[in-house]
Amino acid sequence: MTSYRQVLAVPGMAPLLGVSFLARTAITADMMALTMYVVLGLEMNYAAAGGVAAALTAGVALGGPLLGRMIDSRGARTVLLATVVVQVAFWLSVPILPYGILLGAAFAAGLLMVPAQAVTRQAIAAMTTSGQRRTAFALESVQGELSYVVGPAVVILCAAKMSPDVVAWGVGAAIVAGGAGIALLNPPLRARDETDAGVAGRPPRRQWLGAGMIAVLTMAFGTTTLLSGIDLAIVATLKEAGQLSWAAVVVSVFGAASVAGGLIYGALPRPLPTWLLLGSLGLVTIAAGLARDWPWLCVAVVGAGLLTAPTLTTVADAVSQLAPASVRGEATGLQSSAHSAGFALGSSIVGVAIDVSVPAGGFAAAGLAGLAAALTGRLLSRRSPTRTRSPLPGHDRAGAPDPEPSGTGAQLGA
Repeated sequence: MTSYRQVLAVPGMAPLLGVSFLARTAITADMMALTMYVVLGLEMNYAAAGGVAAALTAGVALGGPLLGRMIDSRGARTVLLATVVVQVAFWLSVPILPYGILLGAAFAAGLLMVPAQAVTRQAIAAMTTSGQRRTAFALESVQGELSYVVGPAVVILCAAKMSPDVVAWGVGAAIVAGGAGIALLNPPLRARDETDAGVAGRPPRRQWLGAGMIAVLTMAFGTTTLLSGIDLAIVATLKEAGQLSWAAVVVSVFGAASVAGGLIYGALPRPLPTWLLLGSLGLVTIAAGLARDWPWLCVAVVGAGLLTAPTLTTVADAVSQLAPASVRGEATGLQSSAHSAGFALGSSIVGVAIDVSVPAGGFAAAGLAGLAAALTGRLLSRRSPTRTRSPLPGHDRAGAPDPEPSGTGAQLGA
């Protein structure tokens, strides 16, 4: 665990990860809070609640690149404070908005959601050396997995004991506190050797949004398409077996395995290609469809869990490698949009597969989506020329000599 101690010893890293965890946990809980409000507060059906969640998700997906571009030009603190103000207005007004207006407001709130994840990823790329970066991104991926486990669960528990209005206000307050905390920390988004990156201006998109970056974004989309499908397939399998009450246990095992996988991967001496990790994740997901009851399903999802955080880690690391410093915010925003689109589409694809076949078909559809993205990413990455990560060959991000300059070829498998 020496590598993790070194990362956490980087000045400002521990508080950044702590405050970011608060913000991301609240953000992962926002759709559940709005669902509980529409169903319990407005006494409407789940289809109506799904409409609000879809509006919020669409806003997040479209807003990622927009906010990233603003971060590149205006800086993180300005964008964080602006989005915090929007979130204050939205969450305070949720209990007084009629459903129709709530739909539009949710879209606007998603469009201007606090970019906690994007800022954290950019800061990690700027604050760490080449030897620390993969370990730091592994911690960030583990943080994300924990937020998905904790956030929605806390909302469900609170909704059973207090008003849905209060729950919505609580989630909003946590988002605001997390965003304001990151703004207060104001982490650096460019390393010392990148401080002049903005002076030269933004490079044209065709220079950095090439085959290599599209390969990574495709695999980011495929990863979350697969992951959102796994959750639905687990529920469908256990419902057919009459064991739906065990779904929480299976999902918890899956989350714990992902955390363990992320920590193990971050401590490995060398990275693995993104396409290989995603392709393996697809294969073990298909195999999970063979399980028919909750004990075997717990065993089956361990393999998928162990590969989840490592896959997300390599995607984040590859984006930071391929994006020049002056457009890293926009590139990270595109990554967030790809993740959001995958989450939105995955449950639909797997839902259709389950409806027209059997629950095992859900695992097959999710796994095949991951395999298709891995194959596409592999083919695209082979067309991308290898480029070094640092703008100064032979130097790492902190300006110190880099004995092993990292190129995108190793990360993508080119």
